[in-house]
Amino acid sequence: MKKIEAIIKPFKLEEVKEALSRLGIRGLTVSEVQGHGRQKGHAVQYRGAEVRSTLVAKMKIEVVVSTNDADAVVQAILRAARTGEIGDGKVFVSNLESVVRIRTGEKGDSAV
Repeated sequence: MKKIEAIIKPFKLEEVKEALSRLGIRGLTVSEVQGHGRQKGHAVQYRGAEVRSTLVAKMKIEVVVSTNDADAVVQAILRAARTGEIGDGKVFVSNLESVVRIRTGEKGDSAV
């Protein structure tokens, strides 16, 4: 199994969710996060003055899938989240050792 974490621009969330739904992904976790990459934040106008914000609002999506589905999920996220602009985000893929569904005790792929 693989855990896929994607950090994306907030306005791309619905497009990514729809792309994952078309692949049959039934469960995901979404969190509002803040961070910065190479751009190191952005300038905003506040009461007539320019203020530098070092953290940028992003959305973090976490999905657990079978190893066979991981590449398709990553490609769907990339297509849906890409704007071609700085700050589009990142996708991280990790090996997942174990998953257990709390309600039933199911383990592995059947718990996903």
